[in-house]
Amino acid sequence: MAAPGPRRLSAAFREHLRLLGLRDFPCGLGSWNKSRFGARTSPSGQEEDEDLPLGEESPQALMELLRDPHSPWALPPGCSPQDQQLRDLAVQAPQLVSGTRVLQVFRSLRIVGKDVSAVDEDLLQLQHLEELILCANQISRVTSANLPRTLKVLELCCNAVADLQELCSQPPPQLQHLGLGYNRLCGPSQDKYLTVDFWPNLISLDLSFNNLTELLELVSQLSSLQKLRVLVLQGNPLALIPAYRGFVVDGLPQLSVLDDIHIEPDERNQFRGLARQPELIRSETQVVVSIGKIKGVPDPSTLQELEVDTKAAAITYSYCVTYEFAEGEEVEDGGSAEVTTIHQSPAVATLGADSSARDMGETKGQQESAAVEEPTARAAHLFVTPGKPWADTIDCSYRKEHTAKDLVGLKGYLAAGTIVSVVEEKVLSWPVDADSEESAVTNKKAGQGLKKDGGKGPVPKDKQKQKQQEKKKKKQPCELRSDPPIRKTLGSRRVSLGALLATEDLVATVCDFGILITEQPLQPPSLEEKVHGNVHQLS
Repeated sequence: MAAPGPRRLSAAFREHLRLLGLRDFPCGLGSWNKSRFGARTSPSGQEEDEDLPLGEESPQALMELLRDPHSPWALPPGCSPQDQQLRDLAVQAPQLVSGTRVLQVFRSLRIVGKDVSAVDEDLLQLQHLEELILCANQISRVTSANLPRTLKVLELCCNAVADLQELCSQPPPQLQHLGLGYNRLCGPSQDKYLTVDFWPNLISLDLSFNNLTELLELVSQLSSLQKLRVLVLQGNPLALIPAYRGFVVDGLPQLSVLDDIHIEPDERNQFRGLARQPELIRSETQVVVSIGKIKGVPDPSTLQELEVDTKAAAITYSYCVTYEFAEGEEVEDGGSAEVTTIHQSPAVATLGADSSARDMGETKGQQESAAVEEPTARAAHLFVTPGKPWADTIDCSYRKEHTAKDLVGLKGYLAAGTIVSVVEEKVLSWPVDADSEESAVTNKKAGQGLKKDGGKGPVPKDKQKQKQQEKKKKKQPCELRSDPPIRKTLGSRRVSLGALLATEDLVATVCDFGILITEQPLQPPSLEEKVHGNVHQLS
């Protein structure tokens, strides 16, 4: 069976027209309004006779059917204000939107989430189109020759655009806004298409949440867009560079808004001259992780009474916090980090029913790559805080600075978030069994003493006591043998770090792992269970 071909924009547009119902009641021409547009209708389309024939509705009644949200003829959700205006026009002057004349009326077209993958030449029939919104589709490339020359707004957010070459072959000359957020653009190969040669009238540009990495090159190209006032770059790896905002503000003096934040004069003065110091721009960033206190872990001493056959063992408990960090960071303190492969994706975490713990994560740096991009398996380091003994409030007092050089990998890590876990470590220590060796040595010495003393007779009791006391003094402290530690995860939770890809530079969160399900005491089987067990064995 052949695979289905690409879904064309023209097909989605025809379906959109059908949903608007411009030819169906209460719009269009029909028995409900035929007298208004017959012989008794004035050139303006208004009735000359106010009396309506039986079975017809007034324009006011028809308009009410369209605008009442509870009406079965209400506008479908997700439509634009222009769609409402078209339906009003189809009631007041249906002849203006009949046949192909409706194509001349369209100024704005909104096709969102309809799996469109191809912008075909039929779009050119909309000769007066000024706004085209194609968010959340599957468009990987746009041929500019198929775009109306009257276009002023082109929004392609949340698609799969990876190359701008075809879009820039014959771009609409009057375009003022270009939205390419949440796509798959990678620098620096795409930077050359973002110049005044292609977009002479561009005022607003959205490049957010792509994989642009070359800050210096991008700012150099954008500097030619003298009419550019609004720029969005957040969510790109280059936005994680510490001097990113200051460099862009100083390098593009024509900007008024950067990443949805207005540029104040004080901020511009603060970064004045930074663009002339490119040596300060380094493709790396620092991320500080700090973990505060853990609360709500049950007292392990109450659990020791539940242990079976461990009366002779010494049990110690310690608690730590683990978290994942992106692979490729430099471990500065020389500490070992366990490497594990995790499947990082923006999925919601599954929380365990465990202790109530508090984790404060402070991270300095700068949501999702392309909205349609499939999650990939990424390697991450697992970091562990030093173990702490139990307390009502366990103070971890942990702080570590990570230096990340792979900004693309760091972006993927921040988009996926990190998994934070509270881990309990239990160690059983047993006394070394030296009684048999000690008794053997004692018996040997006793036999030698008998031979030496021969017929001297029994040793006085005072001397025996003195020797026993000397033995106690010389006796060494009891040595303990420790079993391998038993680790148990008390609770895990995914911590969202996506805000760091936007405009935030700090994520502080309290991880609530719920109620800990502690170990239950082992109860002897009841008489009923014993009888049931015996019957089962006999059968």
